[in-house]
Amino acid sequence: MGTVLWRNYDEEALNKQLNLRALTPEHPRFFERWEADSRAVRESLKHRFDVAYGPAPGEKLDFFPSEDRQSPLLVFVHGGYWQGLDKAHYSYLAPAFVEQGIAFASVNYSLAPQARIGTMVEQVRRCLTWLYDHASDLGFARNRITVSGHSAGGHLAAMASATDWSVLGYPQDLLTGCCSVSGIYQLEPIRHSYHQPILQLTQEEAADLSPQGKQPSPELPIILGVGSQEPDEFRQQQRELAAAWGLHNPVKALEVPERHHFNVVDALIEDDQPLRQALLSLLRDGRLP
Repeated sequence: MGTVLWRNYDEEALNKQLNLRALTPEHPRFFERWEADSRAVRESLKHRFDVAYGPAPGEKLDFFPSEDRQSPLLVFVHGGYWQGLDKAHYSYLAPAFVEQGIAFASVNYSLAPQARIGTMVEQVRRCLTWLYDHASDLGFARNRITVSGHSAGGHLAAMASATDWSVLGYPQDLLTGCCSVSGIYQLEPIRHSYHQPILQLTQEEAADLSPQGKQPSPELPIILGVGSQEPDEFRQQQRELAAAWGLHNPVKALEVPERHHFNVVDALIEDDQPLRQALLSLLRDGRLP
């Protein structure tokens, strides 16, 4: 065994925990399905594509309105280890919420190596304040915004939930909830992994940009979900965040049976899944079931 870098992992073991594509060789099929299904949704469902929420090329979102102009809004931040994928892969999630009277937005942000993770955190915050400011134009209730995300997007959603919005000139209750799926809540292991040559995290950044060391807005409801077939590190990070954040916030942490990193996100749109049921309760009532 080599030098221990994180928990009881040496470099080889840590990279095995974090190399999700290697652990799920069939992952290209999921990317292809997401892209095809999302293209079909955009052809059939009313939406606004590539809406700019900031000046950078990556600062764009796709917005899917509901018929109710005072509906809640679910904001979804895509994953891809801060390096890949796109908002357009996730249009397929929109109908399951729009049909329930919930507006849906899928968000892009600048990617590494052109951007650092700290920049991405600020971009997601800028997106949320932009949506708050433009709620009337787009057609949703600005006091009913829930942020969500998967994988690296789960990290960015969690960081958004720990924002002091008053510093930015916004009400501290700008968000009504957060739902993070398969999020990364401690960045120190990322700094020691095969991702480091691209992400170039410093020790200070890893600490400052880790949700585990933050606290959400007081009383903000938090939903955490992870697949039962995901690596131990992902499941352990969720347990640790749930324990820390549950001291001051309502937290519902779920492990989705028989799901790995690439198919667990579908639990958000499957009616029999407790993860979806919890999210719908949060969106509709502003509280956890």
